[in-house]
Amino acid sequence: MYTLPKIERFNQEVLSKYQIYNSIFLTLPFDAIDNTGVLLPLFAEVCEKGFKKLETPIQIVNFFVSRYLDHADERECIDLLFRFIQFIERQIVLFDAIEDAAFPIVNNLEGRGSLRDIKEKAEAKGKVDELKHFLENFKVRPVLTAHPTQFYPGAVLGIITDLTNAIREDDLVKIKILLSQLGKTPFIKRQKPTPFDEAVSLIWYLENVFYDTSGAMISYLQKNIFKGNDIYNPIFNLGFWPGGDRDGNPFVSTEITLKVADRLRTSILKCYYRDLRNLKRKLTFAIVDDLIAELEAKIYRSVFYSKGEIYISLEEFKTKLNHIKATVIAQHQSLYLDDLNTLIHKVQLFGFHFASLDIRQNSQIHDLVFKNIATQLPDYREQYDESQKLQWLSNLNGKLSPAEFTETMTHATLASIYGMKTIQTNNGELGCNRYIISNCESARQVMETFAMIRCCDWENPQVDIIPLFEIITDLNQAPLIMEALYANPSYKNHLRNRGNQQTVMLGFSDGTKDGGYLMANWSIYKAKEAITEVSRRHGIKVIFFDGRGGPPARGGGKTHQFYASLGSAIENHEIQITVQGQTISSNFGTLDSCRYNLENLLSAGARNQVFAEPANDLSVEQKAILEELAVLGYQKYTDFKNHPKFIPYLEQMSTLHYYAKTNIGSRPSKRGQSETLNFADLRAIPFVGSWSQLKQNVPGFFGVGTALKYFENTNQWTKVQALYDTSLFFRTLLENSMMSLAKSFFPLTAYMKDDAEFGAFWQIIYEEFLQTKTYLLKIAGHQELMENYPDGKASIAVREGIVKPLLTIQQYALSRINELKKADKHDDALIKTYQKLVTRSLFGNTNASRNSA
Repeated sequence: MYTLPKIERFNQEVLSKYQIYNSIFLTLPFDAIDNTGVLLPLFAEVCEKGFKKLETPIQIVNFFVSRYLDHADERECIDLLFRFIQFIERQIVLFDAIEDAAFPIVNNLEGRGSLRDIKEKAEAKGKVDELKHFLENFKVRPVLTAHPTQFYPGAVLGIITDLTNAIREDDLVKIKILLSQLGKTPFIKRQKPTPFDEAVSLIWYLENVFYDTSGAMISYLQKNIFKGNDIYNPIFNLGFWPGGDRDGNPFVSTEITLKVADRLRTSILKCYYRDLRNLKRKLTFAIVDDLIAELEAKIYRSVFYSKGEIYISLEEFKTKLNHIKATVIAQHQSLYLDDLNTLIHKVQLFGFHFASLDIRQNSQIHDLVFKNIATQLPDYREQYDESQKLQWLSNLNGKLSPAEFTETMTHATLASIYGMKTIQTNNGELGCNRYIISNCESARQVMETFAMIRCCDWENPQVDIIPLFEIITDLNQAPLIMEALYANPSYKNHLRNRGNQQTVMLGFSDGTKDGGYLMANWSIYKAKEAITEVSRRHGIKVIFFDGRGGPPARGGGKTHQFYASLGSAIENHEIQITVQGQTISSNFGTLDSCRYNLENLLSAGARNQVFAEPANDLSVEQKAILEELAVLGYQKYTDFKNHPKFIPYLEQMSTLHYYAKTNIGSRPSKRGQSETLNFADLRAIPFVGSWSQLKQNVPGFFGVGTALKYFENTNQWTKVQALYDTSLFFRTLLENSMMSLAKSFFPLTAYMKDDAEFGAFWQIIYEEFLQTKTYLLKIAGHQELMENYPDGKASIAVREGIVKPLLTIQQYALSRINELKKADKHDDALIKTYQKLVTRSLFGNTNASRNSA
């Protein structure tokens, strides 16, 4: 029997089941919302027809009220809209659960990009030894971040998990009960979470998904590619930001950092204890049973009877597991060897730290802190020039105490360094050995951080100092900055102690916010090439750490294809990537999706190194075309960003200010404290998210159409067409932009074109959207957006259909707020009610998009 095409599998396993289960959900009786399920489909139909007739959200809602509600006043109408939001939020949960349940059926887990695929490809091409060498050296590092773009509280996440399992088993009775539970479970977090709360939420994914998936994948590789021989390379290692990321978050303290590190250690020990309990039931043989019981007892005491004390070292744990393994092989015919090997692999991957807790702080904070401590350091001179200051910083060390400083940020920054030392003592070096400097602008800022660490009684720190380059000017300067660092004898000696390895982080989110889609992606590509050249010349192995978000505008989308497209001029020892919010739950939320996406990332590295395609290396001519496209796009985006209505449009016509009112994260929505909106201080998540709520997705496409049109107008279209046809990097870049367009819906905001203040500005956005769509379809040879990803396109269509009524409500509420504010007499109570309606509408749309921010 032939396997059905992917789109047919999607229609059978996702679309059909959603229609069935949604019909059940809409008929369930809930307190106070008994008629909502009947009215919502009618409202959805009115929205659909209204937008086709180019009606405004106010006209659509007013028509629905006049037709289906009996003499309802404005308060009753608002109450119904709130209830609609409640229903739509739960419809999205239902669709999420159905997609998760169908994931292994819709997606071929043994197909292209899987471990099995690269194994069979290596065997067919006689490259098994090359594949082994690759696997002995390559690493994949997903870093779970503290950036919240996920609105589901823990109780709802639990229902999604149970509902997914029930749908997979076609247990209709259980599905109905869970849908009823879903209807009565609050979606709103009553209080803003603390950084520790955020950490606990993400540790759930470590314990329940990454732990088992990573271990199983290493076991597969050992058994099927290494033929039972051990793999000593920890291919998968996890990073963790909640509790360590201080950039713009005043609520992250050293106490929180230490508390999170303790929780990570306790969590991994609990996972080991659970596995040892299972092994104890199987390894019931002489000698082995006593050894397992001894390990179980020591881990148990370390977890449940310890106040920070560990009753077994990591080395002892590894040694005894390997002794048990040798005994099982020698005396017990290798019974349950696979189970034992899997635990050994997990210990190899996760140690006693589970995930490495990164410390991050903004360079501007470091500048202030260092000014405060500089006067207490030897030989300080204010008159130093840049070169002299680098020389002075190179020789600094000492024993500064946080207690010596009363200024809050100085005390906290120094305390965080001492906290890193404590974590390394408790969890091992991998527990916390990276310090990231965001918005890094100079070699001096890196050397100041290095000096600060050494002045905290840590002359030879076991810490990797990672500059994060984000805006376009910093990306352009990055190679020169790294050159200066490599040329510094003191820093070069530090790198020698760290294995001649330097990690460099590159930020897609702020890069796109600063320079637009094309320029940001091309600047990062160029920076990687130039930094690679500098690093190779100095004998340094550079590792790139990509700060990516969910949507294409923040480096998301078909991420694995970007890594597969890197040429030989970009170092590719590891794939390090931030994963956040919705992307954690959608790409790594289940065992199947986690396995699928980890394998795709690993295979992307293999495609680049083992099965390298010469076409991935861009020629001089291709780079010149990309440079010209990026400059054209940058000019268009910069003009747009400098438009006098740019900031007012976001403030008055979008949901930008409402992000701060949602209790989804501990971090403020902007870095600065000023009341007025400073674009530079604005966080990328609310910036990109606000465009997503408008269904305009500007950061994911603006300037692309203008750049492509120039090549057509100058009779050079064949150049960009050839580039698209031959370059996986460029093709992936444009395909991700198509995703941004596919998630746009301009009829929602078409009423703005008649607005006296913002009509012309809205028209600028719309014209660039149409232009970009025209040229992307032309270059791809498609009739419709995402034509080559029919299942992805279908999923987006369903999700966008579910949230269309919700978005209508959001725009209706925003319009009413603007009307009420312009009225002679303000009704403040009514304005606050509509503001609450806008805030509530953020939740469902964000969750539905899965990568909207």
